[in-house]
Amino acid sequence: MSQYTPRLSAESLLDKVVLITGGANGIGASLVQQCLQSGANVCFGDLDNISGERLLRISQDQFHPAEEGMPPRVVFQTTDVTNYQSVLALFDLAFETYRRIDHVVSAAGIIEIGNWFDFGLTMQTIRQERQKVTILIKTPTHKVLDVNLLGSMYVSRIASVYLRHNRGPDVDRSILLFSCMAGFKESPSLFVYQAAKHGVTGLMRSLRTYISSPYKHNLRVNTVCPWITQTDSMKKIELQWKQANLPSNTPQEVASVAAGVLTDQSLNGTSMYVEGGRAWEIEQNIDRLEAQWLGETPSKSLAMGQALLDDGAIWTAPPRPRKKSSISNGVPPGVPPQKVKGIHKDSINGVTNGVTNGLTNGAH
Repeated sequence: MSQYTPRLSAESLLDKVVLITGGANGIGASLVQQCLQSGANVCFGDLDNISGERLLRISQDQFHPAEEGMPPRVVFQTTDVTNYQSVLALFDLAFETYRRIDHVVSAAGIIEIGNWFDFGLTMQTIRQERQKVTILIKTPTHKVLDVNLLGSMYVSRIASVYLRHNRGPDVDRSILLFSCMAGFKESPSLFVYQAAKHGVTGLMRSLRTYISSPYKHNLRVNTVCPWITQTDSMKKIELQWKQANLPSNTPQEVASVAAGVLTDQSLNGTSMYVEGGRAWEIEQNIDRLEAQWLGETPSKSLAMGQALLDDGAIWTAPPRPRKKSSISNGVPPGVPPQKVKGIHKDSINGVTNGVTNGLTNGAH
């Protein structure tokens, strides 16, 4: 792994516009503050409107526009990342306020809810979800998947369009997704959370060559993968972690790494693992050592296949329109209708036009 050290100053993001989801608490809130300290204008959203409004007031008191009549340095809007229109509205707020967006950060996330694979489940209880006294037949919650993965996909999709607008030549723009250690290493009992975070890392990997193409979006995309960080979601293990003398991050340290990735125009397709306030880039070594962990022969054939597929546009290209065949009318292609058994001469015209004798426009 190569260690990464962010280099930030009061002008690292000067006059840039940064949109952040999940910005009211924890790492997201620290990133809002870090971006403002580095000179950016920030539009952030969160479902927690109370914490969001509180952070907005604090930030507006601390950071003021450079000149009178200019838009505020920071704006907030209640946002549900599992609702496409809600995410779209946050982008609209940023665009209406600042007329452009330079960087987008998908930081909204929640930890595991319940136990999808509870050993106590039986043939009866697997069909039920108990709520107080009432037993309801329903699917287990997929909220963790919706917030962590679907939310990141919504944000990335909308960002890929908004980041291209009101953009001058050679202007750097990027998307930053929050995965975590669970995005590349097993995390027992975090079943849905881990699946979602693997998905976030996979989303970045699928986008990094496609979205960075100068002939397409010309955007950078990266991930940040924090290990244990001192946020509310980690309260359950905080004491044991300290007693074991294991490293942990502060939200400010993770935010510093994230802001550094935003400012570094050389970074695309990276995953920054953050542990104890220090960061390491992991994608390069995964690729570099592939022949060792996969084997030389499959690694070579895999590389050939990847080169053939290039940016993967073959998967998303619209299907070619097929030439209409008379077989859809019951006549094999290339065979004159007169020679088809059972078709009378005076009904030929009706068959070739898709209308049989006695039927007009589907009506008797």
